[in-house]
Amino acid sequence: MNDYDVVVVGARVAGAATALLLARAGLRVAVVDRGAYGSDTLSTHALMRAGVLQLSRWGVLDQVVAAGTPPVRRVSFHYPGLDPVHVSIKPSAGVAALYAPRRHLLDRILVDEAAAAGADVLHGVTVTELLRDEDGRVRGIRGTGAGGDLRLRAAVTVGADGIRSVVAREAGAPVDRAGRAAGAILYRHVAGLPAGGYEWAYGASAAAGLIPTNDGRTVVFVSTAPQRMRALRKQGTDTAFRTLVAQAAPVFVDRVAAADGAPRTHGWGGVAGFVRRSWGPGWALVGDAGYFKDPITAHGITDALRDAELLADQILEALAGETPEAVALCRYQAIRDRLSHRMFEATEAVAAYDWDVERAQRLLRQVSAAMSDEIEFLESRGRDRLDRTLGSAWTRT
Repeated sequence: MNDYDVVVVGARVAGAATALLLARAGLRVAVVDRGAYGSDTLSTHALMRAGVLQLSRWGVLDQVVAAGTPPVRRVSFHYPGLDPVHVSIKPSAGVAALYAPRRHLLDRILVDEAAAAGADVLHGVTVTELLRDEDGRVRGIRGTGAGGDLRLRAAVTVGADGIRSVVAREAGAPVDRAGRAAGAILYRHVAGLPAGGYEWAYGASAAAGLIPTNDGRTVVFVSTAPQRMRALRKQGTDTAFRTLVAQAAPVFVDRVAAADGAPRTHGWGGVAGFVRRSWGPGWALVGDAGYFKDPITAHGITDALRDAELLADQILEALAGETPEAVALCRYQAIRDRLSHRMFEATEAVAAYDWDVERAQRLLRQVSAAMSDEIEFLESRGRDRLDRTLGSAWTRT
């Protein structure tokens, strides 16, 4: 007898969203996470249109807005020697603006909604291994928490536990595709630095950006190749930060200097992207556990929300007996990979930091085209669901 239909390892964006959708559909769901409830994590914060659309459809966007997350209605691109390019965010499909909520806010909203839908949420739990039956099928997890040893049995175990996923490791999930490029990032949450929406800048082998977030703060980030970042940081993190701002975004220098002068600096050393095989007997991967790309294109949260819905749909079909599990989970990965391919390719090229201005502009057009494909897919899913709902209502009358 299973304790749960689904156990989700990881209560961040991908895991909490997956649990939320499954619990709302009536499944018995448990979510475990080694971190503390409401804690922060490294993140670019920025949501793209597809991510905002997902939050809106799930009825949680209002909470993000009510928490004072500033709306983003314009995206600006800065290149050395050229006038900035401004793109307005046109309201459509339930998306009036973009948002970049702090992760302690967004993750908490999603995990609270999962709990409200009936999911059991356990923080402070470190998963140590997967439970298996005599045929090798994954049947849940074993871990340790404040109460000691913990075993949770489930029909399906979902790994949403990040790039160093324990579930992926224990399941033996192979890497289907390994990227080569990786960028190193420094970022700060700065007060007193108003931004005109999302602002991205691309200079000499470096990039920078301004992302307005909660509490009147703006994320200022700089990024470059890891070896270059290491060399710059030998002179001190603050020197490296200021040097890269000047090289990537001269137009930011005075604005950053005039803002809060002593915020904490967060760093990311860079990990090459990958696509793992994300399913097997009794298990699946979602979020960075299954598919990771460099954060330079600021699309990780949006991808995690999209893939949570894709996976939840297929798990529901499999557990309802509508589709064999292997077929359903294989379909999940196939759709995810199809939607992610162009974005992965473009991100790899941007994260190489070997572009000139003309090539950077071309690569960013590829990123934009990939986002358009994603939006079209998600909007069509919404229309299909509405059609099915109306069809069912018509049949009942």
